[in-house]
Amino acid sequence: MEYDYIIVGSGFGGSVSALRLSKKGYKVLIIEKGKWFETKDFPKTNWNFRKWLWMPGLRFFGIMKLSIFKHVAILSGTGVGGGSLVYANTLPIPKSTFFETGSWSKLGDWETELEPYYKVALKMLGATKTPKLFDGDIGLKKVAKKLNMEDKFDATNVAIYFGEENVTKDDPYFDGKGPERTGCNFCGACMTGCRNNSKNTLDKNYLYLAQKYGAEILAEHEVYNVSPLDTEDGENGYEIALKTSTKFFTKRKKIKSKAVIFSGGVLGTIKLLLKIKTSSLPNISDRLGQDVRTNNETLVSVSSLEKDKNYSKGVAIGSILDTDENSHLEICRYSEGSNAWKLIHLPYVTGKNIFSRFSKIAIALIKSPVKYFKIYFVNSWSKKTVVLLFMQTLDSTLKFKRNSLGFMSSTVSTGKKPTPFIKESVKLIKEYSKAVNGVSTSFALETIAGIPSTAHVLGGAVMGENPLEGVIDKNNKVFGYKNLYIIDGSMISSNPGVNPSLSITAIAERAMDQIPSKKGAIID
Repeated sequence: MEYDYIIVGSGFGGSVSALRLSKKGYKVLIIEKGKWFETKDFPKTNWNFRKWLWMPGLRFFGIMKLSIFKHVAILSGTGVGGGSLVYANTLPIPKSTFFETGSWSKLGDWETELEPYYKVALKMLGATKTPKLFDGDIGLKKVAKKLNMEDKFDATNVAIYFGEENVTKDDPYFDGKGPERTGCNFCGACMTGCRNNSKNTLDKNYLYLAQKYGAEILAEHEVYNVSPLDTEDGENGYEIALKTSTKFFTKRKKIKSKAVIFSGGVLGTIKLLLKIKTSSLPNISDRLGQDVRTNNETLVSVSSLEKDKNYSKGVAIGSILDTDENSHLEICRYSEGSNAWKLIHLPYVTGKNIFSRFSKIAIALIKSPVKYFKIYFVNSWSKKTVVLLFMQTLDSTLKFKRNSLGFMSSTVSTGKKPTPFIKESVKLIKEYSKAVNGVSTSFALETIAGIPSTAHVLGGAVMGENPLEGVIDKNNKVFGYKNLYIIDGSMISSNPGVNPSLSITAIAERAMDQIPSKKGAIID
């Protein structure tokens, strides 16, 4: 057997698994379809589509992928470090509702059981309270005051090394065993890739340390099949078929491993498993692809017309407002010069159908031509704009399935279909626009087609008591097979209502804690 564990994907679940297993003496290989990125490799602005976007058909091999379905548009990450390369660094712990609902709720006292693992995750990711508020955050604070919610406003907990601004020092986190780090300069470029070596991406903690313990990382390769060896249940291991992901002429090869961990995120893991469930892994639960959640998000941009403000300054998400027991509002920013998003923005309007919204868009442009001209052609979009991220814990689910053409498609499973026109968010958008003297716009798909966007798609391979209720058990083992695990966002079994990276990390830490050290291994 070539490896003890092969991990498909290098995001939060895969990175945690790589470090903990390699420390326990196992021979580990991580396979990542994206590229390796050093600090200097990230784009200076998001106009550099080749380095920012993942669109292989156009030879773009960047860190962010946009996937559009009937019911939702999904932003996700690619590259060694997965979503950590492009996410906004925020690390909140969900409220109790997350632990007490969904298919996993009766499998344990999750809030209590995961508490120590959240602490480990916060330490490993270098979580720190954002030390400064900037113009965008001050705007949110004004909204909080207007709504008598000042006590619900707070700076975010983020995975960033602040230190001394622009000063590089030896590893501050792992007793000198980690890489050098540079103090954050609040440039706002977290979501296009940190060029300042300040963001605590996974290649600077979990993956960096995993390699020191012998873990190998194979970038620019994509797994297209996993099949059991000798026995149907995988007891004797698996053969993993993979191909190059960034070359014109694809090379294919096969590797054997005792165990496999799927960690490609919802779009990677669910897509792959739906395909091979029809061939090499038929015993996977029929619940595969169900219980997909979007965090009930809306993403709306507000562009200020005030000349003396710079909304690009700060970290990607520097503040958060708990608007009620089920909802949160955060402001997101891009660095100055990263104006590409304006190409797919239209005036933000609401309406029951496409005809109503089209007419409202036309009216908005006719009534305020100067304001929209400034947004699109005069002002620096990122310097004057924040993206309002609204999230809810209120539950509704989608189902992903494989259609006749071999692509994933979405259908509504339970509850109402996702919408970008959530009543509570509409009110908050208006209040923030007033606070910053701003004009609101949103992604064209949201305005025209009523398709909401999310950066936090979750579920599809949830935990359950048995295969009729879930795809994996409480220890992340796939029902129907041995030595097969799913550890990524697709395992999330209820709606966190907040940024989920910390929760994925904590649950991954717990899953790895259930696996004993390799027999005969010398553990330091």
